[in-house]
Amino acid sequence: MASAGVLREMSDEQLGHELREAQQSLFRIRFQSATERNDTPSNVRKLRQTIARIKTIQRERELAGRGSGA
Repeated sequence: MASAGVLREMSDEQLGHELREAQQSLFRIRFQSATERNDTPSNVRKLRQTIARIKTIQRERELAGRGSGA
């Protein structure tokens, strides 16, 4: 679970990979909590925050690319 500064230094491909990993981890944790006892419920919140950070950075880059081209 990387900070925003570390995520901003990553390339677009690395961000996409991190996003997929975070989403898969969140799915596994949610599935485990539905079927058995969840030992670390705080991980759900941390993963959701990481996913939101990654999506925010991707959107910022998308808007920056669109703004310079116009």
